[in-house]
This record gives sequence, C-alpha cells and structure tokens, in this order.
Amino acid sequence: MPCTDSLTASSNALLNQRTPHGNIAMTETLERKPTIQQAHIEAACQRACDAIAPAWPLDRAIAVNPHWSRIGMPLRRVAARMAVLAGMQVFPPRARQREAWECGRISAIDLELALKQVPDARASGLDAAHCLAALAHAPAVQRVPLLTDLLDDDARRDTRLSWHQAITHQVSQTCAAWFDRQQADWQPDRSAGLYAFWRQTLTHDHGIGLLMGLPGLAHALDALPVSSADAESWVFERLGLPAAVWPDYLEAVLLTVNGWASWCAYLAWQAKQQQQSDSHLRELLAIRLAWGVLLLESRSPGATQASFARLQQAWRDAPAAVAAAEGELCVDEVWQTALELGYQRTLARQLHGAAVTTSQRGGVEAQAVFCIDVRSEPLRRALEHVSPAIETRGFAGFFGLPVAYTPFATSARRPQLPGLLGPAMEVSDRIEPATASDDATRNILEAAATDARQTRLGLQQQWRATTRWPGVAFNFVEAAGLAYLGKLGQWLWPAPQARARDDLAGLPAGYQAVCRPRLTGLSLDAKLALARGVLHAMGLERDFAPLVLLVGHGSQSANNAHAAALDCGACCGQTGEVNARSLAALLNEAQVRTALRADGLSIPDSTTFVAALHNTTTDEVEGLDLDLLSGAARGHWQRMQAALAQAGDLVRRERAPLLGLRADAAPPQLLAQLRRRASDGAQTRPEWGLAGNAAFIIAPRARSLGLTLHGRTFLHDYNAECDENGSVLELLMTAPMLVTHWINWQYHASCCEPARLGSGNKVLHNVVGGSIGVFEGNGGDLRIGLSHQSLHDGARWMHEPLRLTVVVDAPRAAIEAVLAGHQAVRQLVDHRWLHLWRYEGADLVRYERGAWLPVHSEAA
Repeated sequence: MPCTDSLTASSNALLNQRTPHGNIAMTETLERKPTIQQAHIEAACQRACDAIAPAWPLDRAIAVNPHWSRIGMPLRRVAARMAVLAGMQVFPPRARQREAWECGRISAIDLELALKQVPDARASGLDAAHCLAALAHAPAVQRVPLLTDLLDDDARRDTRLSWHQAITHQVSQTCAAWFDRQQADWQPDRSAGLYAFWRQTLTHDHGIGLLMGLPGLAHALDALPVSSADAESWVFERLGLPAAVWPDYLEAVLLTVNGWASWCAYLAWQAKQQQQSDSHLRELLAIRLAWGVLLLESRSPGATQASFARLQQAWRDAPAAVAAAEGELCVDEVWQTALELGYQRTLARQLHGAAVTTSQRGGVEAQAVFCIDVRSEPLRRALEHVSPAIETRGFAGFFGLPVAYTPFATSARRPQLPGLLGPAMEVSDRIEPATASDDATRNILEAAATDARQTRLGLQQQWRATTRWPGVAFNFVEAAGLAYLGKLGQWLWPAPQARARDDLAGLPAGYQAVCRPRLTGLSLDAKLALARGVLHAMGLERDFAPLVLLVGHGSQSANNAHAAALDCGACCGQTGEVNARSLAALLNEAQVRTALRADGLSIPDSTTFVAALHNTTTDEVEGLDLDLLSGAARGHWQRMQAALAQAGDLVRRERAPLLGLRADAAPPQLLAQLRRRASDGAQTRPEWGLAGNAAFIIAPRARSLGLTLHGRTFLHDYNAECDENGSVLELLMTAPMLVTHWINWQYHASCCEPARLGSGNKVLHNVVGGSIGVFEGNGGDLRIGLSHQSLHDGARWMHEPLRLTVVVDAPRAAIEAVLAGHQAVRQLVDHRWLHLWRYEGADLVRYERGAWLPVHSEAA
C-alpha cells in the first residue's frame, strides 16, 4: 500500500530530541524515504512502552499512580493526551463537580481562588461564569482513531461485537493463558515467546472470525509476520504516519489493552530491579499492531485505501487536537483546584490552631509507633485521648527494613517493603521457644516442625489436585459435597473468626506460637547500622519509654480477591507483622544494645520493644511474641492493652455510621458486628481502606496533636532539629511521599476513570492466573485499580478525587535542596501532581512555581 508521508533527516532529529515523554511534536509532515530505519521503530516502541505504569499482582498488591510514567509533563497536558489518545478522563467528571457546587462543597470563594491559582486560566479568558457554564456539558474532546477503528465500518457492525471489543477480548484471553502459572494444570509452550504463542493460538481459533463478521479471517493469517519485529515494521510500512507521531500512535495502541500492558510493565519493573530485562510489553504491542495486518488483509483494497487516508489525516491533526484539548480542559483543572481548596481551607485552619496551642507532654509511660497509613490516624488520636501518658509516632509501615521474607519450611520468598524499593536483606522463620534452650534442642524442634508442615502441605496439594482431575471432578462433587455444608453455613451465617495466618498454614498449632520471623545473615556491624539508622529516621534516639510498641497493620476480609490491597497500600500487599516482629527482636537483642551504647545511643535496660498488629477492619490491636516479655514488661503491656481496647471502641463508634452500623451499640456488640463483617464471604465492603485520603503531614506530632483529621491524613513524625544534614527529610520526600502520592492517585484515577483505570464491580470479578488480577465477568481487558465498592457505598462516593496536600515542617532551604536533587519529586510539584506546603513559624506557605506564597490569606 503506497504511503503519502515520508521520513527525512529532520524527522530523524525529531525522534532523537530530548522532549517530555510522549509529547506529540508540532512539526510538519515531510516526505518519506522508501526504507524505514529499524532504529526509529525501536525508539518509538521504547517510548510507548515507557509510558505504561506497572500494576502489581493481587497477592502483592500496592497502589500505583497509573500515570506515573507521565509525570514529566504538566497534569493538564497528560489529561489532554489521555483524552485524545485513549478517551480517558483524568480530571473529575463535570457532573460530579456540578453536584459539589450545588451542595456547597465548592464555594464561590473556592472558584475565584482556583481561577487565580491555575496557570493560564485568566489568560485563556476563563471567569466564574464560563466555569459554571462548562458544567452543563462534557469536554469537547474527541479521541483520535486507530486503524482498527476506521476499518470497522461495514453496514453490519451493529449486529456483532465491535472489532475493538473482539480484539481486546482475544488478546486478553491469550495473555491470561500465557501468564497463568498457578491456576491451569495444562501450561502452554513458552519457548518461542508471547507473540509466537498468540499467532499459534489464532490459527486454532475458528470462532473469532465469526464474532467479528469476518469468516475469511483465517486466510489472512498467511500474511501475518512470523516475528514481532517483522510485525512492527510491516505495520509502519503500511500506515504511512509521520514519524513524529509514531510513539503516540503506539501508546494509543497499548492503551487499548492497558490492563495487560500494566501487568507486562510490572514484569519489566521487577526485571529491572534485578538488572535484567523483560520483553513481554514489547511483544504485547506487536500483537496489538499485528491485528491491523489481519484486518487489512480481510478488507478490499478500496476500503483500506479510504481508511488509510482518514487515518493519516487524523494523525497529522493529532498535535493540534492535543493542544486544543489542553485548552479545553483548563476549566476542568480550575474545578479540580476549587474542590481541593475547599478541603485545604479546613485543613489550614486546623493546623494553624494546633501550631499555636502546642505544649510539651511529660510522664510518657509508653510510645507507640504506627504506620503512616490514614487508618492509623483515628486510632492514634483515640489512644492519646484515652491515655495522655501514651505518646504516638508515625513511621513508614515497613519499619525501615528493606527485607524479603520466606515463611517457615517453604521457598515462597516475597518482598516486605514498598514497591519502589528492592529487598536488600532476608527474614525467615525460626522455632524459638520462650524458655531458654540450646541450639541442639532448637534444631530438633525445627526439624520436627519442618517435617510436619511439609507433610501437611503435601497432602493438601494432593487433595486439591485430585479434585481437578477431569475424570474425578463430577464424582467428587457427589461424594464430598456434604463435607462443604459447614463452609456453606459459615457463609450464610458468618460468625466472628480470627484473622487468618496464611504464613502458618499447615504448621501444627503447637509450633505456631513459637514460630518467629528473624533477620538472617547479618553481622553485628550490619545489625548496628540497621538499628541506628531506623531509630534515627524514627526520631527515637533518647527519652525511651519503658514500653515501645511497633504497630504494623493489616486488614481482615473473606472471599476478597483484593484483600492484600487492604493490608497495606504500599508494602507489596503484606501486613506489617513480619517487619514489626523482626525489628522488635533486633532492638531487644543484648549485643545490639551494647553496640548501640558504645556508639553513643543508649537504650535503657528497662525499655522493651513489643511488636503488635492493628486490624484495620475491627480496630483491634494484637500483641505479638508476648511470651518473650519479662515480668515488668508484661505489666506495662497489660496496662497498654486496656488503653488500646478503649481507644479501639472509640474508633469503631466513629467508623460505624460509614459502615451502616449503629454507633450507640454496646461495645461488645459493635465489636462483634465488625468481626462478622470481616468473616462474611458476601461482604463487598469490609472496610473503606484508604478512601478519603487527602493530605500527608511530615512534622512533629505536636503540629497535629488533638486534631480530628477524619482518617484522611498520612502522618509521619519528623523533627528538623534532629536532622542537621537533611538526610532524613530527603528520605521522607523521596520514599514515603512518593508512596502516598501513588496511593492518592490510584484512588483519584479509579474515581475519575472507573471504566479503564478501576476494576469495576467486585461481585463480577473472576481471578486470572491465581494472582495476576481480575476480569470483570469472563473477559475483556485485565482490570486494574479499585473496585466500585471500594469507592462508593451504593448511594454516594466515599472518596473525593483530590490531589495530595503535603505539609512539611522543615526549613525552606532543606526542602528546595530535595526538589533540586530529585527529578521525580520536582516534577510532581512543578507539574501540579500534588500540593506542597511548609510551615514558616506558626504560618503555612505553599510552593508555586519556585515561590512560597502564604496559605493563611487564601485558604484559612
């Protein structure tokens, strides 16, 4: 097929130009040479693949900003590109903003201030009247079509699946079979790669042509290139698009299967952490491109010629379409900012009040270090209210341990830290009785426990395999069906159940109580450096209380594919139990205490570190390894336990209305109701997770002490006076701040674009590949993001799509040094992906394009 555009040296220079990723260059189309250089295709494919953010598997689920790879561009430009390339919405829908305006959630003052704060708003002629008028209609932005869209134009298209739907379904089913290594007993031959497997699968799929209204599709397979590289070259030879828009066309192609593209990006992310590479995303791109080859071969030359002409014209106009969309969406950025100003006004007023009423607290009997998770904030506040002698602190929930954990007598190694980081240390379980015993006795116990667990797990695996044999499955239902009556009864009449301990499955109960995670393979010097670094980052280097509680957190739910995502929004879908127990053991170790004392950090002999776990579904706190406590420490724990129980009741009453429960129920009854929710296999909303998250405060607790922040705020303790070189601040702004941004934007994207960046209706979910992800129903693209039930209670939204407001109590120079030294942090701030405030004495100032402007005059 002849091409109407050509590639010249000018376009070669354009491809090599260092521009923000994915930006459609505004250049004129130039005449193309007969041969397209492979290097240009490589560059375009790489840029398209780099635009896709990873999505973690279900059992290691973490929140991710789906636009993470695009933060090098201003937010509104990304919104424009997503609308033009994929029909995706980045800002909140205008109908929802209209509701916020009509109910008073957004005030006239908020709107006027937003018009001042949004760059180009006034210059583009926007005022309050224009903004209000825009709420009556959707943005006038059209998606640029792909080749497969334009070829799907026959008269029968309303009587069948659209080609877009059919292609997405076929590619998705192929990926599900290819990547599944857990569910299916029959595995594909993976030796030739994903593209080859897809090509082979298509030769045996005689139904896809009928679904698409192309009964002759099978004959077109003869034209299908054998390799993925040949498929890419073939398509570009035929399309005749300007070289400047190749990366954008390819990104648009990947966004049609964004769920699977995100999974492939995760595999590439993991490979990169191990200094390796992964080609799955590139092969997925080739598959989606090759579908264009098949459709071309299935159509008449006249029809394809017309489609080519329309495609080329549309993509010549794509740069202008993006520019126009960026202007059209300026009003949406104004409304986004206005929504945030309404929340920020209350936050600023609260923080101003706390800043002038802080006072020193004395007589601390216990210190409790909680994860910065927003669900910890209500419990910290309640605990401080119940007992002023308890001091709480906020710290990253992996407790500074960059570890991978291997459960006892297994090879199931898994990371226990934020997805941004890679494990650098190992934790494994040991059988460690509370009573002192020699190594020989411990070895005997470990050998017996290992044998018992492996035997039980082996029998369970054989049982599961038996139920899946084709010749046995139907007889099994009849023979063993009655055995499932008990489980059915638990579903119909759920009763409170203990939190599941999957890491101990198959281990006899007698060993479970003494099976403890411990750091392994570290020298005393390494332990000293680790302990010293964690305590410094925690701000806990003096004034130790007799009891220091390290409180991890985890959730509890039944029949929930996304259960791991409720455990923690950051630490690879794991609870904080392993990290808290490992750190407590390290800090209680006599040799480590002696080494710390010699290094100038003295922990009193009377101080004991205790690990605990906050169940965020029931707001109970469970002490761990309590049998190792001394008599004095046990007394401190018992007093602490009474305060924790009372604080938990206060939080349960605060949460009850949001869960449809009565806040005035007696304490045992309310707790029982929450425990039943946690055990109910039909419960789609066991808890609200991190819904509502809106701010991150990096400051001493005194800045927020006593404030009711409604479980919407991440809280990390930080004292700039103890951080002379700014190293702790740098750590906080480059790790926890990025993690909270990822959480914030996963919720934001799932609210604003639920069809493409949310996982849909939880009731319809089917798990893919054991833990890869979910389908909504039996097909379509792999669903990523949050389910509708995690965001909406059936009557109203439980999350507001607000960009994170980060409030830092640190000197201006220290903050600006971090911005200057870390590109990703600077991009998040400069490109308006989050708001950055800092304290200036008792006042608050906000960062805006290199300047610090007062907050109190605008938001308070």
